[in-house]
Amino acid sequence: MTYTEASMDALRQAGDELADATVATLFERGEVGKFNTLMRYVSTVGAPLPDGLPDVAREYLRATSAPPAWVDWGEMEKARLFFIDNNVHISTALSFASMPACYLVPQVAKLLSATHGLKYPSKRMAETGQFTVYLMQPGAFEAGSRFIPAAQKVRLLHASIRHHLRRENHWDTDTLGTPICQEDMIGGQMFFSLLVLDSLHRLGIHMSTEGAEAYYYAWRVVGAMLGIDQDVVPTTLDDARRFLDLYMVRHMGPTEEGAHLTRQLIDLYEEVVPGTFFDPIVSALIRHLVGDTCADWLQVSRTPWDTVVKAVPHLLGVLETIEDRSPLGAWALDRLGHLTTILELSSLTRGRVMHYAIPEQLKKDYGIPGTVPRTHRWTPPAATVSP
Repeated sequence: MTYTEASMDALRQAGDELADATVATLFERGEVGKFNTLMRYVSTVGAPLPDGLPDVAREYLRATSAPPAWVDWGEMEKARLFFIDNNVHISTALSFASMPACYLVPQVAKLLSATHGLKYPSKRMAETGQFTVYLMQPGAFEAGSRFIPAAQKVRLLHASIRHHLRRENHWDTDTLGTPICQEDMIGGQMFFSLLVLDSLHRLGIHMSTEGAEAYYYAWRVVGAMLGIDQDVVPTTLDDARRFLDLYMVRHMGPTEEGAHLTRQLIDLYEEVVPGTFFDPIVSALIRHLVGDTCADWLQVSRTPWDTVVKAVPHLLGVLETIEDRSPLGAWALDRLGHLTTILELSSLTRGRVMHYAIPEQLKKDYGIPGTVPRTHRWTPPAATVSP
């Protein structure tokens, strides 16, 4: 598929018709509070919908209660095994490449600052981590699992943010397009899939083409369940590369919000890392994975650890050799990776289950400081194409 400036501009104007209509009706009828209260404990596939649930919400939940009919379950199982084999590396890439990459897109950084406030980075990271863990659990789409209800609620959360920002004049739609538009949702899908694969390569992780394609495929399924128009989503890694390159060239650049969000991310993970000696490794990992230009835009400090981190691929290569030659070693490393991922998530959530709810008003629930200012498209140097 060919992506052009014109086709990308069209995607900037599009939201999610089903979720947007559902949220608009809930607000019109004053039923958002009732929905949040009743849905708080509907967190697993197959759980009965509570009595008194607004009809429009019931219809939405039924319409989105199953994955797309085109899902290839063999590919999904390959993706799950890929995640198990690389869970620590994927978590590292999500934390230190995907999230900072989001902050490089001015309208995304501004939206995150506006809707999540600047005081709760752990909530944002915990929600993302928990969502990914739900996706990669065995039987993620079967009775008793948590992924589908989480996806349904996240989709409504996105719609509610669009609703508030447009209704309360907190977003310059003429300049920035629709908040959480199709272009940015597809861009986010690329950050959490293709950019993760790029980061694994930069870390020196050996991947089969089959495993990488399966991981990307799983995020296509996620995108469909989050309301992304699959008619315009790249279906191959090559097409995904073309989309991501154009998306980043169109939008990437430095902003105060992006630098602030990155500083929060670094502070958050420095708290998770025991002691202070290893704190600089957080900044060093971000710089290693997104590159010097992007790291400078995000105001990521240079440290002596920048050189040390370059040795990470060699260390991971040794661990992969152990894994390849010893079934027991492979099992032990997989278990260690699983426990490390769970420990990281636990540190972010403080042991709580994160709930995805529709904010009744952004000023109260998220602390919007005021109207999001206009931003101007950044024109990249000829040599800069991607992070």
